[in-house]
Amino acid sequence: EALRGALEEARHARRVAAARPGRVSAAGHQELASHVLLLPFVPDDVRRAFTARLLDPLRAYDRRHRAELIPTLEAFLECDGSWTRCAARLHLHVNTLRYRVGRIEQLTGRDLARLEDKLDFFLALRMS
Repeated sequence: EALRGALEEARHARRVAAARPGRVSAAGHQELASHVLLLPFVPDDVRRAFTARLLDPLRAYDRRHRAELIPTLEAFLECDGSWTRCAARLHLHVNTLRYRVGRIEQLTGRDLARLEDKLDFFLALRMS
């Protein structure tokens, strides 16, 4: 029974590593107990559609206005939604950060106060 579990874990690790760019990659046991394990099983066309729906409006806005919404979103999520830590990290006034997050929400129809929407953005950024 333990051997079967180890074999399954090795197969999952191989799939995770194979989904990464580059000639050589590896996947550790930490990744096998996280969302990273699930991403290689999502078909490419579904991944592209999901990320496009969430991130393309932000990318287009960034291209037109140099607003840096994508880097702001990444930093906001990395700071666990902390306004003060994120503003400090980006060297912005907290009101500027609030404006940018508001623009992200307006362009996508999502609410970054909701866990589900944070998770969707997190996954979209990881898959893009």
